[in-house]
Amino acid sequence: MKKSIVGLLFTLVSVQLFCQVKSGYDISVMISGLRDSTIYLAYHFGDKQYLRDSLVLDAKGTGIFKGTEVLPQGIYMIVLPGRKYFEVLISDDQQFGLSCTYKDFYNTLEFKGSDENAYFIKYQKKWVSMQQEASSISRRLQANKQNSDSLKLLAEKQKNQEQDMKLYLNGVIDENHDNLLSVLVKSMLPVNVPEFTVPAGTHNPDSVKWLLKYNYNKDHFFDNLDLTDERLLRTPILQARLNAFFTNVVMQSPDSINRQIDKIIKKCEHDHKVFQYVSVFLFNHFRESEIMGHDAVLVKLADDIYLSGKADWVTQDFKDKLSKDVELLRYNLIGLKAQDLVMNSYRGVFVSLYDIEKDFTILYFWEPNCGHCQVATPKLKEYYDKKKDYSVEVFAVCTTNDKAAWSKYIEEHELNWINGWDPDRATHFDYYYNIQSTPIVYILDRNKKIIAKKLAVEDIAGFIDNYRKFFR
Repeated sequence: MKKSIVGLLFTLVSVQLFCQVKSGYDISVMISGLRDSTIYLAYHFGDKQYLRDSLVLDAKGTGIFKGTEVLPQGIYMIVLPGRKYFEVLISDDQQFGLSCTYKDFYNTLEFKGSDENAYFIKYQKKWVSMQQEASSISRRLQANKQNSDSLKLLAEKQKNQEQDMKLYLNGVIDENHDNLLSVLVKSMLPVNVPEFTVPAGTHNPDSVKWLLKYNYNKDHFFDNLDLTDERLLRTPILQARLNAFFTNVVMQSPDSINRQIDKIIKKCEHDHKVFQYVSVFLFNHFRESEIMGHDAVLVKLADDIYLSGKADWVTQDFKDKLSKDVELLRYNLIGLKAQDLVMNSYRGVFVSLYDIEKDFTILYFWEPNCGHCQVATPKLKEYYDKKKDYSVEVFAVCTTNDKAAWSKYIEEHELNWINGWDPDRATHFDYYYNIQSTPIVYILDRNKKIIAKKLAVEDIAGFIDNYRKFFR
């Protein structure tokens, strides 16, 4: 009896040890109709995809993706010949099998040993059918715009369909108990913006309601997304949500954006991998932005993250170059008071930018022999001649030291604005205004605050007209 008990204990210990040793990933694949072919295991990372593993199927269409290291969790893809692929979830359990036919993998895909992926396939098919139904209702609404009775019925049907879709998503979340599938589905839930009421007699009640809804949506946009969950890194979801938020939700003013950046960073800063991903996304997003004023966001990101020592993923060379680039932006951000420029002029008297007492000052950096300037300068002259009596002045700074060419151009084109001359760059205008090419345009208000920068000359008239109308 004792011997059998000892044997039983030995067997149990052996099984436990075997289970502990078994690690990494082991995904068996059987694809009917595809043999002696190479397939790949790839994964999402933001809006891009990367290869992780490959295997050659045998004559029966079978093979195994196998590795000793556990795969980082997320949405992966089995990539087939002909640019075909299907997605699988890689979660805690990374030992499972799948099978399908090559010609119809979507409808024949089955999983063995992975309840989560089995549910994932079921969910995908159901969700596609619900989306198709929603699209059908939307098309019918468009086609029946002139039929009020049909429009009313279809609008009610659309409302019910949207409610059914939300209920289905919530049901999937409840049934999957915080596994990867539930996290992915939860991230799809829209913000449930309440109906706001405003007191009777409120001025512009519709505008007040819009503002209340906007602020609620903005403040709760990430409620269904856990910004400390590293699994989201290997899905398209986090990148898409960040892009939607900073492109379509937040007002595109630097102050508004910077406040939201502070909130986002605070939520994810304790998970270094997510913090790195979000930081890199924000840096690239605003570095590549062509929206005027977004360089102020780039300066904030540089100061708070990249130059503060928090970005341990970048080299010292990168930080040195970034520091130099940012220094050229610090003094010419939208909203700052422009640096004064005191220099000689075409008339032989010293002039000061701050001495101009006009509602708008166009600060124009140019060269007489620059091809783009030769196109832009006459257009600016035409505008100036029309508007100089409407509290508009031009302070033009030549960026070369060819005085003869400068004087000749002024005389031939009758440039009757303020023509500044600083060939030795004693005012450091190139540093304060980041002059690396010409022409460059800044627009200043009466107090010499920078209100626009790097505008095309053709856009000056529209900008000043709109500024007079909306901001004065």
